[in-house]
Amino acid sequence: MTASTALVTGAAGGIGLRIARLLAERGWKVLVGARDEAKGAEVAAPIGACPVLLDVTDAGAIARAAATVRELDVLVNNAGISLDAGVPVTETGVDVFRRTYETNVFGVVAVTNAFLPALRRSAHPRIVNISSGTGSLTWATGPQFPHRGTHAAYRSSKAALNALTVYYAHALADDGIKVNALAPGLRRTDLNATAAASDGDPAEAAAGAVRLALLPDDGPSGEFFSWDGTPVPW
Repeated sequence: MTASTALVTGAAGGIGLRIARLLAERGWKVLVGARDEAKGAEVAAPIGACPVLLDVTDAGAIARAAATVRELDVLVNNAGISLDAGVPVTETGVDVFRRTYETNVFGVVAVTNAFLPALRRSAHPRIVNISSGTGSLTWATGPQFPHRGTHAAYRSSKAALNALTVYYAHALADDGIKVNALAPGLRRTDLNATAAASDGDPAEAAAGAVRLALLPDDGPSGEFFSWDGTPVPW
């Protein structure tokens, strides 16, 4: 029996690497997407995964990676950047928005579309988009987040990703492809200085992503969940 196959973008460290490790421990063939070929090989070897050179902002790299994968059961769009932590929107340059959206939004569209043929060959295809609770417009207008008016490029990119999650879920429903978004919570990663100083365990967020990757056929699609499985408002 052929092992199930998963691709995790931005998997050279942080939450992405933990997701890859958890799936590999289940016996999956895991493709560790990384911009740095040497780093990808370094982190993939200890967990028995396969490194894939994949920069989500490089159309050529995406096409080359997709050409090597015939069937894909799970795509985890994890690659993301945060360039404006703590900076007010009034002081954030347009170039920061462009660079942020290039990875967090356009990269997701490019990768997802490129790997759709492989996903359509799976019996139980799943797409998991790693979003952020800071992308919730409901929470943004409530008392949950004190940093009002800051992180605008990052937060709005995640709000856009949430919208894409809904649109892809609708478009791919007839193909049986379930598409959901995950709010991983603040985790100790190199996303930005705030995340690096956090004591949040990235393994908890990874477990939430794997839960969505392994949804049964009657599971939800087009929804937004926190790392612990509870719904997050749009």
